[in-house]
Amino acid sequence: MQKGEVTAFLSLIFILLMAMVGGLMESASIHMAKNYRRADVNRALESVFAEYQKELLENYDIFALETSYERGMYSEDYIKKRLAYFGAGGMDHDIQKIEFLTDNNARAFYEQILYYMEHKYGLNMMKNKISMTDLWKKQEKDSKEYRKEENEKWGNLEDLLQDEGKKLPEENNPIGYVDDLKQTPLLNLIVPEGMTVSGKSFNLDESLSVREKNQGYGDLTDESKDTGTMSNLLFGEYLLTHFFAATDSISDKKTDHAKTGVLDYELEYICAGKRSDRENLEFIAKKILLFRFGTNFLFLINSAAKCAQAETLALTLCSLAAVPALSEAVKHAILLAWSYGESIMDLRVLLKGQKVPYVKSEESWQLSLSGLMKLKENGSINDGKNCSDGISYKEYLRMILFLEKKEKISMRALDMIEQNMKKKYGLDFFRADFCLSKIQIKSRCSLRRGITYEFSTYFGYR
Repeated sequence: MQKGEVTAFLSLIFILLMAMVGGLMESASIHMAKNYRRADVNRALESVFAEYQKELLENYDIFALETSYERGMYSEDYIKKRLAYFGAGGMDHDIQKIEFLTDNNARAFYEQILYYMEHKYGLNMMKNKISMTDLWKKQEKDSKEYRKEENEKWGNLEDLLQDEGKKLPEENNPIGYVDDLKQTPLLNLIVPEGMTVSGKSFNLDESLSVREKNQGYGDLTDESKDTGTMSNLLFGEYLLTHFFAATDSISDKKTDHAKTGVLDYELEYICAGKRSDRENLEFIAKKILLFRFGTNFLFLINSAAKCAQAETLALTLCSLAAVPALSEAVKHAILLAWSYGESIMDLRVLLKGQKVPYVKSEESWQLSLSGLMKLKENGSINDGKNCSDGISYKEYLRMILFLEKKEKISMRALDMIEQNMKKKYGLDFFRADFCLSKIQIKSRCSLRRGITYEFSTYFGYR
């Protein structure tokens, strides 16, 4: 090879090497520019989400970005302007997916609470409750069956008496007395001395659960968060520690969450969804009455002493009515009436903030047959007796919260949060369906010489 040819060959190799080095440098430069743009958007998005709603976090331990920025109206442009303000200007941003606290039946709210409870307390907190959940489900099922049996037995007794053309005497007749008792508003029978039922109410039509809501789009569900037994128990525990119940006093809460909200009985609203404290408390009382009725009736039919008393009274009533053949049916109806009366006594104990035995014994049974006939008389019988190792009103709320559909209680909990943010903290602009939890944006930017770059960025509170 001639010298000139070698020189030309080396020159070509040098040019190729320089071209390759130049290409690598250009590629590295472009990638660096891309990284800078990504970093700009990440930093801006984190800065935007750092403007979380302060009162929401302080009082309910929930992170959310209030996207109306105190205007009381929502626009995606507000978010884009904040991105530009924090250094992501000079780009086009399109929101691909966005999720508010209220979307998908408040799924984001539910997920965030689970993260909070797991981080603060750990999963061991509710392990001792898991074994109770099957019992709770069974008790709910049994209570419905006992109520059905009660209606059938009383209906059958009325039919039998009608066929005989007879009527039981009214005097010393607990069956008729309890039947009349059921026509009385339940709260009039169970509110213990010294307790005044709250008269608070609010306009349910304006509540989050009822009104038309702002909605996000795209699926940002965290599939790692299950909705099983442990999760539902943790969610219920969060509600029990962040909202008031009828038996709570202000000093019962460790937070600065005093009873100055739209309702006093917040947990009862979350369970029942009625417009007033009175309606919500009555709803819960009826639920607990059913639970107590089933366990009390089960005790009675297995108590030889109590069955003997009921049988004696049944024979007396049937003899006076000249229908001795109906004594067994009357005895059963007396036991049902007695169970109902004992359940009224249990509710009085529970509303005093005390406890009742999960299953009654001869010693813990409170109401005599003669006392049953005096339940409506003020001061005729006491408000029941406390059982230190029994079950409390809050424990029954825990049970009801667990048994209720989480979608309903999640949305009602946000109802209470929204109403309290307005009434207690003066944030009239606040709407839970404007509270952003997660977002995914697509950004487009021009690098140089006509090169454009598109990329997606995600941020979500946990």
